[in-house]
Amino acid sequence: MVKKAWLTLQVLVLLLTSCKVGPNYHPPYVDVPEEYHFEEANAVDSLDLEWWKQFEDPILEGLIIEALANNQEIKVAAANVGIAIGLLIQTRAPLFPQLGYNSSVSRMRTSETLTPAIPLPIALPNPQTVWQAVGTASWQIDLWGRIRRLVEAAEANVKATYEARQNAILAVVTSVADSYIQLRGLDEQLEIAIRTMNSYGDAVKYFELQHKYGQVSQIEVAQAKTQYEIAASQIPQIKISIVQTENALCVLLGRNPGPIARGKSIYDLHMPDVPAGLPSELLRQRPDIMQAEQNLIAANANIGAAIALYFPSVSLTGYYGGASAHLSQLFSGPSNTWNFVGSVTGPIFTAGAIYGQVMQAEEAEQATLFNYQLTIQKAFADVEDSLVAHSMLKEELASQERLVEAAGDYQRLAMLQYKGGYAPYFVVIQAQEQYFPAELSLAQTRASLFTSLVNIYRAMGGGWVELADARTNSCFPQDLEEKAPLSFP
Repeated sequence: MVKKAWLTLQVLVLLLTSCKVGPNYHPPYVDVPEEYHFEEANAVDSLDLEWWKQFEDPILEGLIIEALANNQEIKVAAANVGIAIGLLIQTRAPLFPQLGYNSSVSRMRTSETLTPAIPLPIALPNPQTVWQAVGTASWQIDLWGRIRRLVEAAEANVKATYEARQNAILAVVTSVADSYIQLRGLDEQLEIAIRTMNSYGDAVKYFELQHKYGQVSQIEVAQAKTQYEIAASQIPQIKISIVQTENALCVLLGRNPGPIARGKSIYDLHMPDVPAGLPSELLRQRPDIMQAEQNLIAANANIGAAIALYFPSVSLTGYYGGASAHLSQLFSGPSNTWNFVGSVTGPIFTAGAIYGQVMQAEEAEQATLFNYQLTIQKAFADVEDSLVAHSMLKEELASQERLVEAAGDYQRLAMLQYKGGYAPYFVVIQAQEQYFPAELSLAQTRASLFTSLVNIYRAMGGGWVELADARTNSCFPQDLEEKAPLSFP
């Protein structure tokens, strides 16, 4: 009979706790374009590959692996996931009975002048010692699902912080690749500037020698020196940019500032494939979009938790133990003490306090919904911007290569005309003024073309983030279920 009554109670509690007030989450409608306007016809499915290996530069690959293992932002993001898991475990705890204990010993004396003495044999010893040991239990029955809504929000928060960590991994990998490519582009610009400066320096020496023997005027010497100083003035600025880029890379790698190893030049790097993808797939590939959706799920659950405050709260509390004046008699039958209490509490008039909480939760959910939609729109724009930039930069690079070739011919022919006496030296200067900047621009454009491809991979996200995740050195379980199961009835 007792067993049957206990089973009936369990079934009753299960039925009572199966109710959850408030709206259940349903994914909102998202207006997804059918295709990207600027996607290339020869794009390949490479979003699930470690795309940085396609550059065929072992130094770059090593830098990315080092960054994944040591980057501080990734470690901070992993710690934030741990914090969210701890909060989930804490939020979930009230779903289960809470057990505890309390033990104490006290010695006290009552004033006999204030309290008349009780004649023997009823009189109690004064002073007296009291020993007490009890076990405590409490359970708040989640009739209306408030705790389970809070758990639902905490689960979503764990998943959101996990996606934030994935977003940090995405940002670190693409930032390392982008910075390394910029560094190699700056190295090429420095080499061009030094080569040009040395060439102009030789011209200065040549004209100074000719001027010494009266073959050219002082103005031609001054013109040659001007060209030399223009080239020389570019070098310090390029060196500053190189050092700053190296330092930025060191921060990404988790190092103190210092030099960065070099691999292939900007002209020897292999151009990776342009990744293919559909706009609808972006919703499952971009960590920031998935993070925004988890935030929306949490906000939706908070509405139910707020609505549940309108309903009564049922709780059970009690204790069982012993109290005695002698330690040896603490656990004997006459010393037993117990108390069990069931309570129901609920609001009658709160002057709008609960209504205000529900209103806050509902408006917060709306704000989170708008942010989710905005995140998706920005993601689509991000991909389109990256694709069009890559497409236009390919055209710009081809045009820049033709410009360098034409400017080189112009400089060579101008020098031949000057040496043949058919043109003054300022014609040579005009040619040099076009060739030197054109070479610098070519190096910049080639680096920009590589970084535009990196930006496409960043904008599209993809399974490569999971592959990069496996190379991180963060103390974080790959399966969140190891620390906190994320499914509840």
